[in-house]
Amino acid sequence: MARAANETAADVVVVGAGPAGSAAAYHLARHGLAVLLLEKSAFPREKVCGDGLTPRAVHQLIRMGVDVGGEGWQRNRGLRLISGGSAVEVDWPESARYPAFGLTRTRHDFDHLLARRAVSAGARLWTSARATEPLLDRAGRVRGVRALVGPDREAVACRAPVTVAADGVSARLGVFLGMARLPRRPMATAIRRYHRSPARHADPYLEIWGDLRVRPHGPLLPGYGWIFPLGDGRVNVGLGLLTNARAGSCDPRAVLEDWLARTPPAWGLADPGSAEGPPRGAALPMGHNRLPHYARGLLLAGDSGGMVSPWDGQGISYAMESGELAAEVTAQALARPPGPGRERALAAYPREIQRRHGRYFRLGNVWAGLLARPAAVSLLSRHVVRSPTAVRVLVRLLAGVADERGGDAVDRALAALLRAVPLPRA
Repeated sequence: MARAANETAADVVVVGAGPAGSAAAYHLARHGLAVLLLEKSAFPREKVCGDGLTPRAVHQLIRMGVDVGGEGWQRNRGLRLISGGSAVEVDWPESARYPAFGLTRTRHDFDHLLARRAVSAGARLWTSARATEPLLDRAGRVRGVRALVGPDREAVACRAPVTVAADGVSARLGVFLGMARLPRRPMATAIRRYHRSPARHADPYLEIWGDLRVRPHGPLLPGYGWIFPLGDGRVNVGLGLLTNARAGSCDPRAVLEDWLARTPPAWGLADPGSAEGPPRGAALPMGHNRLPHYARGLLLAGDSGGMVSPWDGQGISYAMESGELAAEVTAQALARPPGPGRERALAAYPREIQRRHGRYFRLGNVWAGLLARPAAVSLLSRHVVRSPTAVRVLVRLLAGVADERGGDAVDRALAALLRAVPLPRA
């Protein structure tokens, strides 16, 4: 890490070196801008996540020049959905845009890999650098951030005409500017743990369980359990549950243990000795639940803008996409002199976010609302999951891998469905 001074300057300050922040820093640097990337932790670090990457996320990795065939990656062919005693395996669809495979890799080194890609493109990375608040000029515009850097927590003013906030679910910088969380948008709780599974650690499918219950024969819960093979002797197991008043409350750890006891013996997950450490949990901000995504020189990317999909709780691909878009918009803006023209260019960011993902997330918010009703979950479990054709269509919708430009008739039909959804406000 470069030696911190009391003040430093860049074209863009990016706060948070997760997938959104590192993608933004990488693409900004590729545009020739001076980028300072701040990460509050030291790498490598843990992150609560399923560690599963859909073909949509693989597409973004390739755009960052990541060698997805190298060491440490475990490929998968698709999803295995289990519910009500039925199991259906669905391969990822092949299209012009997305590859026909997904990946797994632990977040312990995944985020570090992306941060290194940003550095290789020319970004400066400061780790153990916690942004505490935005720097504001007399007009109230963000001109960078204040940060506590290094083991001595040295106070540094990091100045830049544009700041990208990729600071996660806390959205500290956005909250400071009054970018409020929308309470009606869905939230979820994720909990995961690693287990040793010598017999199934290289299984070719990501396994999803849709029949979670608080107790045997109790109502189905709005969420799912996952078993994601890592290929290193372990699997990532966990569950994601919607959290709202209609869905009620439960103890996620108790649900996790009950579900693991019901998994097939071949996984070896019912054996307490297979677990590596305690379960860890985190909140999932979904459905664009924090708006606006741009204000006064600050752009929100990834979890800070609620960019986790309300369809399946997957956030990495949308985080990386928002980071790349933030870089494109910022590069266009900084090519203009300060003033109204630059501001118009930056204001395009939230509109473009909505154009690309707004309809999909809006319909997904309706989906999440339906899942909060036990009757809807029961109907899905009993009927839809038992139809291979319906599951194939559902997987494309849930994972966001339909390709209207280079796909088949199913992709085009799903694209037509989304076009019928009114575009939300930016």
